[in-house]
Amino acid sequence: MLQAEDLQSGYGASKVLFGVNMEVPTHQVVSLLGRNGMGKTTTVRTLMGMLPIRGGQVKFDGKVLNGLRPHRIARLGFGLVPEGRHVFGSLSVQENLVATERNDHNGNWTLDKVFALFPRLKERRTQSARTLSGGEQQMLAIGRALLTNPLLLILDEATEGLAPVIRQEIWACLHQLKTEGQTILLIDKNLKEMRHLVDRHHMIEKGRIVWNGTSQELMEQPELVNQYLGV
Repeated sequence: MLQAEDLQSGYGASKVLFGVNMEVPTHQVVSLLGRNGMGKTTTVRTLMGMLPIRGGQVKFDGKVLNGLRPHRIARLGFGLVPEGRHVFGSLSVQENLVATERNDHNGNWTLDKVFALFPRLKERRTQSARTLSGGEQQMLAIGRALLTNPLLLILDEATEGLAPVIRQEIWACLHQLKTEGQTILLIDKNLKEMRHLVDRHHMIEKGRIVWNGTSQELMEQPELVNQYLGV
């Protein structure tokens, strides 16, 4: 579904990505792994058109995305759960969800289905988003992205900083989405949970993909984890 070929990007005069090559096949869960500052979020922002592509290209469902604005890329079927959540604090939970609801892709996700996935959101549907806990805001950010009925769902640090019980709810949600055939690009640090969910990993170091393989292959090479993910 998604192909990045020799992708290069950065901020101002600073170059951050030096030739990222990665693929996200349809109906699979793919991760982008790496320490802080290695280019994970920059990759996501470049894929979404929030940063200009300085070299290489991105293809989505066969279409070249180079030069497209973020809103046009989103309309092609990208759903983003950004790092930091960025919910609309002044709107209610239901208003946040309705604001992004669309039915022009597969039409699978509805408000009722999101409430079934996250019952907490249904309980707080009239509550202002800024008054939610961090975990509830993350659920809201995921539900908001799902209501765009995305072909590709991208989650940037979806479980970072959350209480353990909330993290488990998020992981259970992601397992359910995989079962339903949702294509996912996942950025996270929890390898223990990811090995049961992710089909293929891409490891980034200083703006370049240095390794890719399956969860089984990654677990069989602990030196890779120490070298590229260790502190």
